[in-house]
Amino acid sequence: MRRICVVVTARPSYSRIKTALDGLRDREDVDLQVIVAASALLDRYGSAVEVMRDDGFEPDSMVYTVLEGESPMSMAKTAGLGIIELSTALGNLAPDAVVTVADRFETMSTAVAAAYMNIPLAHIQGGEVTGSIDEKVRHSVTKLSDLHLVATESAAERVRRLGEDPSTVHVTGCPSIDLASAVLAQPEIDFDPAERYGGVGGSIDLDAGYLVVLQHPVTTEYQASRAQTWETLEAARDSGRQVLWFWPNVDAGADGTSNAIRTFREQDRPDGFHFFKNMRPSDFLRVLLKADVLVGNSSVGIRECSYLGVPVVNIGSRQRDRERGHNVVDVGHDRAEILSAIEKQAEVGTYESDTLYGDGRSGNRIAEVLATADLTIDKRITY
Repeated sequence: MRRICVVVTARPSYSRIKTALDGLRDREDVDLQVIVAASALLDRYGSAVEVMRDDGFEPDSMVYTVLEGESPMSMAKTAGLGIIELSTALGNLAPDAVVTVADRFETMSTAVAAAYMNIPLAHIQGGEVTGSIDEKVRHSVTKLSDLHLVATESAAERVRRLGEDPSTVHVTGCPSIDLASAVLAQPEIDFDPAERYGGVGGSIDLDAGYLVVLQHPVTTEYQASRAQTWETLEAARDSGRQVLWFWPNVDAGADGTSNAIRTFREQDRPDGFHFFKNMRPSDFLRVLLKADVLVGNSSVGIRECSYLGVPVVNIGSRQRDRERGHNVVDVGHDRAEILSAIEKQAEVGTYESDTLYGDGRSGNRIAEVLATADLTIDKRITY
Protein backbone atom coordinates (compact mmCIF):
# COMPACT_ATOMS: atom_id res chain seq x y z
CA MET A 1 0.00 0.00 0.00
CA ARG A 2 1.36 3.40 -1.01
CA ARG A 3 1.61 6.05 1.73
CA ILE A 4 0.64 9.45 0.29
CA CYS A 5 1.18 12.48 2.54
CA VAL A 6 -0.74 15.65 1.65
CA VAL A 7 0.42 18.90 3.24
CA VAL A 8 -2.18 21.66 3.72
CA THR A 9 -0.68 24.96 4.82
CA ALA A 10 -3.37 27.61 4.24
CA ARG A 11 -7.12 28.17 4.02
CA PRO A 12 -7.28 28.25 0.18
CA SER A 13 -5.07 25.17 -0.14
CA TYR A 14 -7.75 22.96 1.38
CA SER A 15 -10.37 23.83 -1.26
CA ARG A 16 -7.70 23.21 -3.91
CA ILE A 17 -7.14 19.64 -2.69
CA LYS A 18 -10.30 18.50 -0.89
CA THR A 19 -11.78 16.29 -3.59
CA ALA A 20 -8.38 14.69 -4.20
CA LEU A 21 -8.24 13.93 -0.46
CA ASP A 22 -11.68 12.35 -0.79
CA GLY A 23 -10.47 10.25 -3.72
CA LEU A 24 -7.31 9.13 -1.93
CA ARG A 25 -9.20 8.25 1.25
CA ASP A 26 -11.61 6.06 -0.73
CA ARG A 27 -8.84 3.99 -2.34
CA GLU A 28 -7.83 0.63 -0.87
CA ASP A 29 -4.31 0.89 -2.33
CA VAL A 30 -3.50 4.19 -0.57
CA ASP A 31 -2.71 4.99 3.04
CA LEU A 32 -3.57 8.70 3.23
CA GLN A 33 -1.55 10.87 5.61
CA VAL A 34 -2.39 14.53 6.25
CA ILE A 35 -0.14 17.24 7.63
CA VAL A 36 -1.79 20.55 8.51
CA ALA A 37 0.59 23.45 9.00
CA ALA A 38 1.15 27.21 9.10
CA SER A 39 -1.89 29.51 8.78
CA ALA A 40 -4.27 26.58 8.26
CA LEU A 41 -3.97 26.07 12.03
CA LEU A 42 -4.61 29.67 13.08
CA ASP A 43 -8.02 30.92 14.17
CA ARG A 44 -7.47 34.47 12.92
CA TYR A 45 -7.10 33.09 9.39
CA GLY A 46 -10.16 30.88 9.58
CA SER A 47 -8.81 27.71 11.24
CA ALA A 48 -9.00 25.51 8.16
CA VAL A 49 -7.99 22.52 10.30
CA GLU A 50 -11.40 22.56 12.02
CA VAL A 51 -13.17 22.49 8.66
CA MET A 52 -10.98 19.57 7.64
CA ARG A 53 -11.84 17.70 10.82
CA ASP A 54 -15.53 18.26 10.19
CA ASP A 55 -14.98 16.62 6.79
CA GLY A 56 -13.33 13.62 8.43
CA PHE A 57 -9.67 14.45 7.82
CA GLU A 58 -7.92 14.15 11.18
CA PRO A 59 -4.33 15.44 10.88
CA ASP A 60 -1.53 12.93 11.33
CA SER A 61 0.69 15.87 12.24
CA MET A 62 0.17 19.56 13.00
CA VAL A 63 3.10 21.87 12.36
CA TYR A 64 3.13 25.42 13.75
CA THR A 65 5.46 27.67 11.76
CA VAL A 66 3.94 31.14 11.30
CA LEU A 67 5.93 34.05 12.76
CA GLU A 68 4.17 37.33 13.52
CA GLY A 69 4.89 40.40 11.46
CA GLU A 70 3.15 39.97 8.10
CA SER A 71 6.31 41.30 6.41
CA PRO A 72 8.74 39.96 3.80
CA MET A 73 11.14 39.04 6.62
CA SER A 74 8.49 37.15 8.58
CA MET A 75 7.49 35.29 5.39
CA ALA A 76 11.10 34.27 4.75
CA LYS A 77 11.59 33.17 8.36
CA THR A 78 8.28 31.28 8.37
CA ALA A 79 9.40 29.45 5.23
CA GLY A 80 12.68 28.55 6.91
CA LEU A 81 10.98 27.34 10.07
CA GLY A 82 8.60 25.37 7.90
CA ILE A 83 11.49 23.46 6.33
CA ILE A 84 12.80 22.54 9.79
CA GLU A 85 9.48 21.47 11.29
CA LEU A 86 8.08 19.75 8.19
CA SER A 87 11.31 17.73 7.87
CA THR A 88 10.65 16.32 11.33
CA ALA A 89 7.02 15.53 10.51
CA LEU A 90 7.95 13.83 7.24
CA GLY A 91 10.69 11.87 8.96
CA ASN A 92 8.19 10.56 11.49
CA LEU A 93 5.52 9.66 8.92
CA ALA A 94 7.93 8.20 6.32
CA PRO A 95 5.59 8.62 3.31
CA ASP A 96 6.19 7.16 -0.13
CA ALA A 97 5.27 10.51 -1.69
CA VAL A 98 4.43 14.05 -0.57
CA VAL A 99 1.80 16.29 -2.18
CA THR A 100 2.09 20.08 -2.09
CA VAL A 101 -0.39 22.61 -3.44
CA ALA A 102 -0.04 25.81 -5.47
CA ASP A 103 2.43 28.61 -4.88
CA ARG A 104 2.57 29.97 -1.35
CA PHE A 105 5.80 30.35 0.63
CA GLU A 106 4.73 27.44 2.84
CA THR A 107 4.50 25.36 -0.36
CA MET A 108 8.18 26.07 -0.89
CA SER A 109 8.93 24.79 2.63
CA THR A 110 7.20 21.51 1.86
CA ALA A 111 8.99 21.15 -1.45
CA VAL A 112 12.47 21.81 -0.06
CA ALA A 113 11.96 19.46 2.89
CA ALA A 114 10.71 16.59 0.71
CA ALA A 115 13.32 17.08 -2.01
CA TYR A 116 16.28 17.04 0.38
CA MET A 117 14.85 13.99 2.16
CA ASN A 118 14.64 12.11 -1.17
CA ILE A 119 10.87 11.74 -0.89
CA PRO A 120 9.09 11.92 -4.27
CA LEU A 121 7.17 15.18 -4.50
CA ALA A 122 3.91 15.76 -6.39
CA HIS A 123 2.93 19.36 -7.15
CA ILE A 124 -0.65 20.44 -7.83
CA GLN A 125 -1.27 23.61 -9.91
CA GLY A 126 2.21 24.06 -11.32
CA GLY A 127 2.95 25.74 -14.63
CA GLU A 128 0.67 28.74 -14.16
CA VAL A 129 1.72 32.38 -14.41
CA THR A 130 0.66 35.40 -12.39
CA GLY A 131 3.52 37.88 -12.64
CA SER A 132 4.13 38.07 -8.87
CA ILE A 133 6.46 36.42 -6.35
CA ASP A 134 4.01 33.49 -6.36
CA GLU A 135 5.11 32.69 -9.90
CA LYS A 136 8.75 32.40 -8.81
CA VAL A 137 7.71 30.08 -5.99
CA ARG A 138 5.49 28.02 -8.30
CA HIS A 139 8.20 27.45 -10.91
CA SER A 140 10.78 26.72 -8.20
CA VAL A 141 8.49 24.07 -6.71
CA THR A 142 8.08 22.61 -10.20
CA LYS A 143 11.85 22.11 -10.44
CA LEU A 144 11.88 20.42 -7.02
CA SER A 145 8.97 18.13 -7.93
CA ASP A 146 8.86 14.68 -9.51
CA LEU A 147 5.19 14.54 -10.48
CA HIS A 148 3.15 17.41 -11.91
CA LEU A 149 -0.66 17.54 -11.65
CA VAL A 150 -1.64 20.67 -13.56
CA ALA A 151 -4.94 22.39 -14.22
CA THR A 152 -4.71 23.33 -17.91
CA GLU A 153 -2.95 22.25 -21.08
CA SER A 154 -1.04 25.53 -21.34
CA ALA A 155 0.23 24.99 -17.78
CA ALA A 156 1.34 21.49 -18.78
CA GLU A 157 3.23 22.85 -21.77
CA ARG A 158 4.96 25.40 -19.56
CA VAL A 159 6.09 22.67 -17.15
CA ARG A 160 7.48 20.66 -20.07
CA ARG A 161 9.39 23.72 -21.29
CA LEU A 162 10.90 24.02 -17.83
CA GLY A 163 12.61 20.70 -18.59
CA GLU A 164 10.32 18.19 -16.89
CA ASP A 165 9.84 14.75 -18.42
CA PRO A 166 6.50 14.77 -20.29
CA SER A 167 5.61 11.40 -18.74
CA THR A 168 5.50 13.09 -15.31
CA VAL A 169 3.07 15.85 -16.40
CA HIS A 170 -0.66 15.13 -16.07
CA VAL A 171 -3.50 17.51 -16.95
CA THR A 172 -6.05 16.80 -14.23
CA GLY A 173 -7.94 20.07 -13.86
CA CYS A 174 -8.31 21.87 -10.54
CA PRO A 175 -10.07 20.07 -7.65
CA SER A 176 -11.78 23.28 -6.58
CA ILE A 177 -13.84 23.06 -9.78
CA ASP A 178 -15.19 19.74 -8.48
CA LEU A 179 -16.65 21.62 -5.52
CA ALA A 180 -18.07 24.27 -7.85
CA SER A 181 -19.68 21.57 -9.97
CA ALA A 182 -21.36 20.06 -6.91
CA VAL A 183 -22.62 23.50 -5.89
CA LEU A 184 -24.13 24.10 -9.32
CA ALA A 185 -26.04 20.84 -8.89
CA GLN A 186 -27.34 21.93 -5.46
CA PRO A 187 -27.13 25.74 -5.35
CA GLU A 188 -29.61 26.48 -2.58
CA ILE A 189 -28.31 28.40 0.44
CA ASP A 190 -29.95 26.68 3.42
CA PHE A 191 -28.13 28.60 6.17
CA ASP A 192 -27.62 32.11 7.50
CA PRO A 193 -23.92 32.97 7.04
CA ALA A 194 -23.78 35.19 10.14
CA GLU A 195 -25.45 32.58 12.32
CA ARG A 196 -23.24 29.75 11.12
CA TYR A 197 -19.91 31.58 10.89
CA GLY A 198 -20.24 34.59 13.18
CA GLY A 199 -18.03 37.39 11.95
CA VAL A 200 -18.58 41.07 12.55
CA GLY A 201 -21.12 43.47 11.05
CA GLY A 202 -24.74 43.95 10.27
CA SER A 203 -27.30 41.42 9.12
CA ILE A 204 -27.38 40.49 5.44
CA ASP A 205 -30.46 39.71 3.37
CA LEU A 206 -29.10 37.31 0.76
CA ASP A 207 -32.21 37.75 -1.35
CA ALA A 208 -31.58 41.49 -1.74
CA GLY A 209 -28.31 41.20 -3.68
CA TYR A 210 -24.76 41.57 -2.43
CA LEU A 211 -21.07 41.74 -3.29
CA VAL A 212 -18.46 39.24 -2.12
CA VAL A 213 -15.06 40.86 -1.53
CA LEU A 214 -11.87 38.86 -1.14
CA GLN A 215 -8.73 40.99 -1.36
CA HIS A 216 -5.26 39.85 -0.30
CA PRO A 217 -2.13 41.98 0.05
CA VAL A 218 0.28 41.85 -2.89
CA THR A 219 3.58 40.77 -1.34
CA THR A 220 5.66 42.83 -3.79
CA GLU A 221 3.51 45.88 -2.98
CA TYR A 222 2.96 45.14 0.71
CA GLN A 223 3.61 48.71 1.88
CA ALA A 224 0.62 49.87 -0.17
CA SER A 225 -1.78 47.22 1.14
CA ARG A 226 -3.66 49.56 3.49
CA ALA A 227 -4.22 52.22 0.85
CA GLN A 228 -5.18 49.62 -1.77
CA THR A 229 -7.71 48.00 0.55
CA TRP A 230 -9.18 51.39 1.46
CA GLU A 231 -9.95 52.11 -2.20
CA THR A 232 -11.89 48.85 -2.42
CA LEU A 233 -13.75 49.52 0.83
CA GLU A 234 -14.87 52.93 -0.42
CA ALA A 235 -15.96 51.53 -3.78
CA ALA A 236 -17.92 48.71 -2.14
CA ARG A 237 -19.70 51.20 0.14
CA ASP A 238 -20.45 53.58 -2.72
CA SER A 239 -22.00 50.73 -4.71
CA GLY A 240 -24.94 50.82 -2.31
CA ARG A 241 -24.93 47.03 -2.18
CA GLN A 242 -24.64 44.71 0.79
CA VAL A 243 -21.11 43.34 1.21
CA LEU A 244 -19.75 40.03 2.50
CA TRP A 245 -16.03 40.69 3.05
CA PHE A 246 -13.55 37.89 3.77
CA TRP A 247 -10.29 38.17 5.74
CA PRO A 248 -6.96 38.13 3.85
CA ASN A 249 -4.24 35.48 3.76
CA VAL A 250 -1.21 35.62 6.08
CA ASP A 251 1.11 37.41 3.63
CA ALA A 252 3.36 40.43 3.84
CA GLY A 253 1.01 43.40 4.05
CA ALA A 254 -1.82 41.52 5.78
CA ASP A 255 -1.51 43.84 8.77
CA GLY A 256 -2.14 46.83 6.47
CA THR A 257 -5.16 45.14 4.92
CA SER A 258 -6.52 44.23 8.34
CA ASN A 259 -5.92 47.75 9.65
CA ALA A 260 -7.87 49.27 6.77
CA ILE A 261 -10.81 46.92 7.40
CA ARG A 262 -10.89 47.63 11.14
CA THR A 263 -10.53 51.39 10.71
CA PHE A 264 -13.25 51.52 8.08
CA ARG A 265 -15.54 49.37 10.21
CA GLU A 266 -15.08 51.52 13.33
CA GLN A 267 -15.10 54.95 11.68
CA ASP A 268 -17.80 54.48 9.06
CA ARG A 269 -19.89 51.80 10.79
CA PRO A 270 -21.25 50.86 7.37
CA ASP A 271 -24.71 49.33 7.11
CA GLY A 272 -24.91 46.12 5.12
CA PHE A 273 -21.27 45.08 5.59
CA HIS A 274 -20.40 41.78 7.26
CA PHE A 275 -16.80 40.58 7.72
CA PHE A 276 -15.94 36.85 7.85
CA LYS A 277 -12.78 34.89 8.61
CA ASN A 278 -13.69 31.76 6.70
CA MET A 279 -16.43 29.39 5.54
CA ARG A 280 -16.53 25.77 4.56
CA PRO A 281 -15.58 25.57 0.86
CA SER A 282 -19.03 24.42 -0.29
CA ASP A 283 -20.83 27.08 1.78
CA PHE A 284 -18.53 29.79 0.46
CA LEU A 285 -19.16 28.73 -3.13
CA ARG A 286 -22.94 28.75 -2.64
CA VAL A 287 -22.73 32.28 -1.26
CA LEU A 288 -20.42 33.23 -4.12
CA LEU A 289 -22.73 31.75 -6.76
CA LYS A 290 -25.58 34.04 -5.66
CA ALA A 291 -23.41 37.18 -5.49
CA ASP A 292 -23.95 40.09 -7.86
CA VAL A 293 -20.18 40.42 -8.31
CA LEU A 294 -16.97 39.08 -6.77
CA VAL A 295 -14.57 41.95 -6.08
CA GLY A 296 -10.88 41.70 -5.14
CA ASN A 297 -7.78 39.85 -6.27
CA SER A 298 -8.28 36.22 -5.24
CA SER A 299 -7.66 33.36 -7.65
CA VAL A 300 -11.19 32.17 -6.83
CA GLY A 301 -12.34 34.86 -9.25
CA ILE A 302 -10.19 33.33 -11.96
CA ARG A 303 -10.86 29.66 -11.22
CA GLU A 304 -14.16 28.85 -9.53
CA CYS A 305 -15.97 31.96 -10.77
CA SER A 306 -15.16 31.13 -14.40
CA TYR A 307 -16.93 27.78 -13.94
CA LEU A 308 -19.80 29.24 -11.91
CA GLY A 309 -20.24 32.18 -14.30
CA VAL A 310 -19.96 34.76 -11.51
CA PRO A 311 -19.00 38.28 -12.70
CA VAL A 312 -15.61 39.34 -11.32
CA VAL A 313 -13.90 42.70 -10.82
CA ASN A 314 -10.22 41.77 -10.48
CA ILE A 315 -8.15 44.49 -8.85
CA GLY A 316 -4.46 45.16 -9.31
CA SER A 317 -1.52 42.97 -10.27
CA ARG A 318 -1.90 39.85 -8.11
CA GLN A 319 -3.55 37.79 -10.89
CA ARG A 320 -2.07 39.81 -13.73
CA ASP A 321 -0.95 37.06 -16.15
CA ARG A 322 -3.17 34.15 -15.07
CA GLU A 323 -5.36 32.44 -17.68
CA ARG A 324 -8.92 33.66 -17.30
CA GLY A 325 -12.41 33.36 -18.70
CA HIS A 326 -14.67 36.07 -20.09
CA ASN A 327 -16.22 36.74 -16.67
CA VAL A 328 -13.28 38.88 -15.43
CA VAL A 329 -12.84 42.65 -15.76
CA ASP A 330 -9.45 44.02 -14.64
CA VAL A 331 -9.07 47.39 -12.90
CA GLY A 332 -6.49 49.30 -10.88
CA HIS A 333 -6.58 50.36 -7.24
CA ASP A 334 -8.87 53.31 -7.82
CA ARG A 335 -12.27 53.54 -6.14
CA ALA A 336 -13.99 55.20 -9.10
CA GLU A 337 -12.65 52.61 -11.53
CA ILE A 338 -13.62 49.77 -9.19
CA LEU A 339 -17.12 51.17 -8.69
CA SER A 340 -17.68 51.62 -12.42
CA ALA A 341 -16.60 48.03 -13.07
CA ILE A 342 -18.90 46.74 -10.31
CA GLU A 343 -21.87 48.47 -11.90
CA LYS A 344 -21.04 47.17 -15.38
CA GLN A 345 -20.50 43.60 -14.20
CA ALA A 346 -23.67 43.60 -12.11
CA GLU A 347 -25.58 44.73 -15.18
CA VAL A 348 -24.11 41.89 -17.27
CA GLY A 349 -25.16 39.27 -14.72
CA THR A 350 -24.30 35.57 -14.94
CA TYR A 351 -21.77 34.47 -17.56
CA GLU A 352 -21.74 31.16 -19.41
CA SER A 353 -19.85 28.44 -17.52
CA ASP A 354 -16.22 28.00 -18.63
CA THR A 355 -14.36 24.69 -18.15
CA LEU A 356 -10.90 26.27 -18.54
CA TYR A 357 -9.78 25.01 -15.11
CA GLY A 358 -11.65 21.71 -15.01
CA ASP A 359 -14.80 19.73 -15.64
CA GLY A 360 -15.67 18.66 -12.10
CA ARG A 361 -13.78 15.34 -12.04
CA SER A 362 -10.28 16.40 -11.07
CA GLY A 363 -10.08 14.86 -7.59
CA ASN A 364 -10.42 11.27 -8.76
CA ARG A 365 -7.96 11.86 -11.61
CA ILE A 366 -5.39 13.17 -9.14
CA ALA A 367 -5.98 10.27 -6.76
CA GLU A 368 -5.52 7.77 -9.60
CA VAL A 369 -2.23 9.33 -10.70
CA LEU A 370 -0.87 9.52 -7.16
CA ALA A 371 -1.80 5.90 -6.49
CA THR A 372 -0.36 4.44 -9.69
CA ALA A 373 2.30 6.73 -11.19
CA ASP A 374 5.99 5.92 -11.36
CA LEU A 375 7.52 7.77 -8.40
CA THR A 376 11.10 7.62 -9.63
CA ILE A 377 12.86 10.72 -8.32
CA ASP A 378 14.26 13.32 -10.68
CA LYS A 379 12.97 12.20 -14.08
CA ARG A 380 13.96 15.18 -16.19
CA ILE A 381 15.02 15.72 -19.74
CA THR A 382 18.78 15.72 -20.21
CA TYR A 383 19.93 18.34 -22.70
